[in-house]
Amino acid sequence: MRSIFLILGWLSLFLGFIGIFLPLLPTTPFVLLAAYFFSKGSEKLHAWLLANKRFGPMIANWQSHGAISKRAKTMSISMMFLGSLYTLSIPSIPFWGKVGQAVTLICVGIYILTRPSGPKKI
Repeated sequence: MRSIFLILGWLSLFLGFIGIFLPLLPTTPFVLLAAYFFSKGSEKLHAWLLANKRFGPMIANWQSHGAISKRAKTMSISMMFLGSLYTLSIPSIPFWGKVGQAVTLICVGIYILTRPSGPKKI
């Protein structure tokens, strides 16, 4: 199982890296997924990812509080909106494909927006 977690962790991290450059592919969920897989497959890789200057704070915030920063929320929702506008502009995509995408993005958007933006206040 350790090898499977490592492969899935590297694959998730790779997809997250590609998402930095492709606006239709989200970075944050793939990095969080990589952190999860690395936590199961390699403490060393998990610690390496947590120590990363760019992704470490985001992962720690998610693991500790289930929180997504306001900036990450804004970027995610904006990219989903722009991606859906792009999809709507392609006439060869069937109507049901566009509806399916819209329903999926609305559900993901609601999930993102309902997560806390920082540590829970006690």
